[in-house]
Amino acid sequence: MLFSSIDIGSNAVRLLFANVFESKAGPVTEKASLIRIPLRLGFDVFNGGSISRQRADDLVKTMLAFKLLIDVYQPVGYRVAATSAMREAANNTEVLDRVKRETGLEIGMIDGIEEANIISSLSNIFVNKNFSKTLYIDVGGGSTELSVLEGKRFITSNSFKIGTIRLLADKVEEAEWENLRRWLQQFRADFGQMNCIGSGGNINKITKLYGHALNNIITFDQLVFAYKQLNNMTLAARIEKMGLRPDRADVIVPAARIFVRILKWTGIGTVIAPKIGLADGLVLLQYKEMKEKGLI
Repeated sequence: MLFSSIDIGSNAVRLLFANVFESKAGPVTEKASLIRIPLRLGFDVFNGGSISRQRADDLVKTMLAFKLLIDVYQPVGYRVAATSAMREAANNTEVLDRVKRETGLEIGMIDGIEEANIISSLSNIFVNKNFSKTLYIDVGGGSTELSVLEGKRFITSNSFKIGTIRLLADKVEEAEWENLRRWLQQFRADFGQMNCIGSGGNINKITKLYGHALNNIITFDQLVFAYKQLNNMTLAARIEKMGLRPDRADVIVPAARIFVRILKWTGIGTVIAPKIGLADGLVLLQYKEMKEKGLI
């Protein structure tokens, strides 16, 4: 059963088409098609407070193209969600109204806690767990979302204004790092004994380059090595030698920095990067809602 979602992030906008089917562990999503456009709304918002006319124009053009693809694919349902950059843009109402007027797509803004909850809902179907508690880390352009589950039971989540684009713009306060560290302290009895699942394009790419790509696992030591090596390279070298896209080559370093800090603070030795994200969570959420209503 085909569903679609659009994730309007601070770094990129993604259109996902995914099939959902039932497994013994519950509903599973399988990507049919994914399109990613690096609009980088966060550069405008975190530096100037609002989305520029040019980026708003580009967003409208992207949404028009996405709507045409949705019309062709004809999924059972679709959902559009915007995260950190759109939430914080002073002109977000104006931009959202324009997108709806010119494309027919209604964008729902979700807060950081809701984003974390949606991502962590993708939980137990992807990996084998060694410990009872699991920490989910989703690193985006504008924020980092953390969730903790015990088995299948959701415990808590939080969102921090620490993201790759925000770090590149030098807009992350040291106090926010401390807020993150203190929030993690509530689980200090489990430090060193937690599963860790990382989501976002950067951890997927770092795992592919430096980790065990076959099983989507990267160790803390491999992450530290990746951060040091990539940080010591010029942007051009990351593009030419590592084969990274220009819009990945800059944000991959602050992403690695975020993961290294969190793992260092928690004593976690391994991250599993099963290539999931908000777009996948939005698809699964639609399926569950329709199933609960008896529509499928």
